[in-house]
Amino acid sequence: MDFSFNAFLEGVSSSPILCITVLFTLGVIFVNGWTDAPNAIATCITTRCMRVRSAILMSAVFNFLGVLIMTQINSSVASTISNMVDFGGDTHSALVALCAALLSIVVYSVGVSRLGIPTSESHSLIAGLTGAALAIQNGTDGINMDE
Repeated sequence: MDFSFNAFLEGVSSSPILCITVLFTLGVIFVNGWTDAPNAIATCITTRCMRVRSAILMSAVFNFLGVLIMTQINSSVASTISNMVDFGGDTHSALVALCAALLSIVVYSVGVSRLGIPTSESHSLIAGLTGAALAIQNGTDGINMDE
């Protein structure tokens, strides 16, 4: 199987549901940064130990480096999340379920953040994937309880 960027672009351009999945994934990443970044830099800014622009840039750089480095060192969290549900053999249904889970994260996170309620996109992802697996498998057969 080809894992090049060109193969990815061909796959996305040939499958509308995969394109939508990628867009929803980017939406979740955006919302996650939108809700987590202010918490990470709030103390630096309110105590005036850093200027706003410097704190934002530092947060952006180190959030990016954190993801980049940790995925190179250890991807066990991603593996656990991937292995905890089984969408069955139908790729199309799995992508639709994943889109539903990702859309629910974006809608929920935006809604509660507008109300000032703290949220966790990681917990929302696990809940969305679990609900999608329950719906596709018509019961708990899609949930790997060992994970």
